[in-house]
Amino acid sequence: MDAVIDHDALASVVARVAAGDEVAFARLVAAHHDDMARVAFVVCGDVDLAQEAVQAAWPRVWQRIGSVRDPDRIKPWLVSVAANEARQLARSRGRRQVREVAVDPEIHGARWADRADPAERAAEIDLANALAGLDETDRVVLALRYVAGCSSTEIGNVIGMTAGGVRARIARLLDRLRRELH
Repeated sequence: MDAVIDHDALASVVARVAAGDEVAFARLVAAHHDDMARVAFVVCGDVDLAQEAVQAAWPRVWQRIGSVRDPDRIKPWLVSVAANEARQLARSRGRRQVREVAVDPEIHGARWADRADPAERAAEIDLANALAGLDETDRVVLALRYVAGCSSTEIGNVIGMTAGGVRARIARLLDRLRRELH
C-alpha cells in the first residue's frame, strides 16, 4: 500500500530529497512506487518489465528531482519518468505482449482460479490486448489519466499538449477502445 505524503509535507519532502536526504527519498518511493509501476505496466504490458522500469526510474529521479519546480506536480513527473523507462525497455527488448487465456489454475495461479466467470477473464484479456494495440504515447496518456489519476493539464505538461487536446485525445482513444471491445 502506498504511504501517503500529505500536501503540506510534500514540498518539504521534495526539497529534502533534492538536498540529498535519503530518508525523504524513501518516503517518496513508498508514496509513489506503486503508481509508477501501474503506469509502467500499462505502457509496456509486462509486469516484470514494468518493475524493472520503475527500478531504473528511481536513480533518474534521485539525480533530477531538483528540476521539479512545483512540488504539486511531483506525481505526474514521477509517473512520466517511469513511463519513459518502460517505453525504452520495451523498445530495447522488442516486446509486444499479447495475453493468453489461462485455462489451468495450477499453471496460471490462484488469481485466475478465484474467478468463476470465464467471461470476466476474457474481458480482461480483451482489454489488455486492445491497450497493447495502441501506440506508446496513447498508452501513456491513458495510464496517466486512469491509473495515476492525473488531470488533463498535468498530462498535457508531460506530453507537451494543451489540456483540451488531451481531453480530445482521451475521448478518441476511449471511442476506439469501445469499438474494439464491442
